[in-house]
Amino acid sequence: MVASLGFEAGGAANAATPAKQLFGAKASGSQQAPASYGSYAKGCVAGAVQLPETGPTWQAMRLSRNRNWGHPETVDFIRKLSRFAAKQPGWDGLYIGDISQPRGGPMLSGHRSHQVGLDIDIWMRPADRLNYSRAQREKISSISMRRSKGAYVNSAWSSAHHEILKAAAKDKRVARIFVFPGAKVQMCKDAKGDRRWLRKIRPWWGHHYHFHVRLACPRGARGCTDQDPPPRGDGCDAAQQWVNDILSPPPPKPVDPNAPARKPRREYSLSDLPKQCAAVLQSN
Repeated sequence: MVASLGFEAGGAANAATPAKQLFGAKASGSQQAPASYGSYAKGCVAGAVQLPETGPTWQAMRLSRNRNWGHPETVDFIRKLSRFAAKQPGWDGLYIGDISQPRGGPMLSGHRSHQVGLDIDIWMRPADRLNYSRAQREKISSISMRRSKGAYVNSAWSSAHHEILKAAAKDKRVARIFVFPGAKVQMCKDAKGDRRWLRKIRPWWGHHYHFHVRLACPRGARGCTDQDPPPRGDGCDAAQQWVNDILSPPPPKPVDPNAPARKPRREYSLSDLPKQCAAVLQSN
């Protein structure tokens, strides 16, 4: 399929083809040693492995997207966290959303991140059955945990959500976890004892149907660029400010009529990505 897109290393057709089409055309991982190259929103992954569609404590959802691929550390993390989740009341494990495409890279639709096989979307919906068919997994949806535009959690939020997120944050491989602001504030209120793990729980837009786990670059990984660490402290005051701004929005900033128009985001080409990504595409 890549040949039909004109993929030839250094070729003019390849230079003109958006990288998302080149990476989106690949149906399987590259036959290379596992490695993440570049940054979460501008990179690729070699030697990615596929999370099995169904495991003893998980199901991968929306299989038609073929985004249940990641670095081996990512798949190991999912297995571990799903075993923990299966011990929570009402949970048989986890429903896993997007990880990465088979070779990472820019996606045909949706995310700007998820490019290096180290990002995972995990549904907020408790996994109360693990025998959904492929067709069923295309139709069912997660459930929202937010109330008042994300200022608070709703009645679907449970202590199990807190414990699963806490277990994820305490894994040393995790760099940060994105949730809606009200969830972070609720977790700050409910946390007991050592609160250091809260630093990794970061409020962000959306993220009320799923939480987004981002792993750090694996130890010794060359060519993988970590995001800057979260600010020091537990981050609870900053999350509360998000909530305050939701409840009482600050006045809009004045618009400068002379400001230049914002340029639309340019699609990445292969030459924009780390040089190793060409070899990732060429590999069998």
